[in-house]
This record gives sequence, structure tokens and C-alpha cells, in this order.
Amino acid sequence: MSDPEFRRLYARISREIGRKIMAGVYPVGERLPAERVLAQTYGVSRPTVREAIIALEVDQLVEVRMGSGVFVTATVPKGGVRVEPDMGPFELLEARRAIEGETCALAAQRISDDDLDQLRQLLTVMGDVRAENLESSEKADYAFHLCIARASQNGGLVASVDMLWKARDRSPQYQLMSAKAHAAGVFPRLKEHVAILDALIAHDPARARQAMRRHISRVLEEFMAATEVHEIEQARNRVAQQRERFAAGA
Repeated sequence: MSDPEFRRLYARISREIGRKIMAGVYPVGERLPAERVLAQTYGVSRPTVREAIIALEVDQLVEVRMGSGVFVTATVPKGGVRVEPDMGPFELLEARRAIEGETCALAAQRISDDDLDQLRQLLTVMGDVRAENLESSEKADYAFHLCIARASQNGGLVASVDMLWKARDRSPQYQLMSAKAHAAGVFPRLKEHVAILDALIAHDPARARQAMRRHISRVLEEFMAATEVHEIEQARNRVAQQRERFAAGA
């Protein structure tokens, strides 16, 4: 159990599915079992299965076809070696929700007027989410959250928040999920950050905690929606219904 991959649940599931792919249990061109079936088989949540599928995508062993399912595309990872597992997208967001929620509550008690002015300036940059400005908006989002951590005046919390954001940028699994989310129209939301700032201006710890937790929970939910894999039976049912309508009108 010293293997770091086994310390991450999604990585263990990804490795087990990957072994079945390489062994031919799931041949190239065939669809993997439905997400809910995999969750029941391995006794894990659907977000964990989703993280495992994303890891398999990074290794280019599978392809997610929206409306159809997850299909095996290769039996050997690209380059012959699997990408080293990093912090999973959903576990990272869960950690951020817990840590940044409490950090924001503490910051509400200690934040200075200079900190608040900096947050206002960052919101101006963050609010411009045009395609050509997306990188600047994302950087402003990171700076906004780190500024709040620093306003808590707790070095441990600053280090923790900074580590989680850097893990986000480092993780190939998170980067793939983020790309999917952007393609689905998920970007930093100004309204949610304004609610956080308002709570900080009011120096209200409970309200600040709730605003931050609500914001990160929304990100988690939208990431789930952006990477949703529909079962192939749903697509077949739609096709069958269309054929019936066309046959009836013939």
C-alpha cells in the first residue's frame, strides 16, 4: 500500500479498469459499463468514477462520446506509460470547499481596507471572461482567493490555499476537466465572488463562510454537469422514437 496511486481512490479505480482494458476484458471499440454500474461494482461514488474515467482519458485509453458513453480506444497508454496520478478534480474541490470556507470566515474578522480594495480590483479583471481574456480572468480568480487567504493572517491557511490552487494547475486530470467545463460555458462567476466580497465588507464570518462554500459547491456541480456521460441506451431510445415518428408519418 506504499504506492501513492492507491492513496487516491479514483486512481485505484482507474488502474483496475485500465488493467481490464489492457487484458482485453474491454476490447478496443467497445463501450465501458455505464457510470452507475461502475460505481456499484467498485462501491464508490459517481464523482469518483468520473475522476477515474478522466484519468483514463488523459492516458488516451478511452474516449467519452457525449450521448453515447465511454469507449475504449487503445490498450496501451500514449507513450507506453500511464500519466502519474495527481489530486483528483473532485477531491481537490472538496478540499478547497472545506479549507477556503473556514479561511474566508477568519478573513472576515481580520480583513483590511487595502485587502478589500485589492479584491474589488480583481473583480474588475475577473468579470471580463471573453475568450481572449480568459487567462487573465483565471489568474485574477486565483489572486482573489489567495488575497482572502492572506487576509486571514494565518500562514498555514495561506500555504494550504496556495498549494491547492497550484495542485489544480499541475494536475493533468484537473486540466482536462477544466477544458471540458470551459467548452460547456463554465467560467468564473462574478456574482458569486461579489457575494463573497460583500460578506467580507460586512465582516460577517458566517455569511463569508457560506458564500465561499456555496461558490465552490457550484463549481463542483457544474464540473459534474459539464462532464456528464449519458448512457447509450438513452441515445438508442431517442433514435427509436424518431424512427417511430417517421414511420407513422410515411
